[in-house]
Amino acid sequence: MTEPNPYKDGEPEYQWGPTQPPGTPAYGYPNAAPGYGYPQDPHPSYAQTQPAGVPVPVAGGVPAPTGGQPLVSIGDITVMGDSIVTPAGSMPLRGAVWNATDMSRTEEKIPTHAIVLAIVFFIFCLLGLLFLLMKEKQTTGFIQVTVTSNGKHHSTMIQARGPETFQQVMGQINYARSLSSM
Repeated sequence: MTEPNPYKDGEPEYQWGPTQPPGTPAYGYPNAAPGYGYPQDPHPSYAQTQPAGVPVPVAGGVPAPTGGQPLVSIGDITVMGDSIVTPAGSMPLRGAVWNATDMSRTEEKIPTHAIVLAIVFFIFCLLGLLFLLMKEKQTTGFIQVTVTSNGKHHSTMIQARGPETFQQVMGQINYARSLSSM
């Protein structure tokens, strides 16, 4: 990237590109571009609103306990008092971003035994067609839960056991989100 533009000489319509003095590094080298994600600056540029020596009250009352017992477990993600433990390592709980994606589906179909009973009882009386009204629901698929904190990312898949599984997982995630915001 530090080589001069090879198309600089020649026809005027090919004289494009930024003029860069030779020997200067290209954009982003070495690591000149700011990163992305949350948080950008570990030391915010704003000052405390209370004078020094006055304790800043904790939002939400009592702070979450540190270490010790797990508060919530979502798949293979475990939320402790001040950290998130995953198989890939630990992440800080504060400022974590939680997401969930429902990749499950619920199908409703007529079971095989209902079709057999409808055929057998249709021969004897016309009421056998009522067996075709029998339905069974079957839920298949997964719910993907992702957490991102301090530049680390972890994803887990939770098997959907019924149509209510996504609401149960979202309840756990909302609890984890409330702990992350403290």
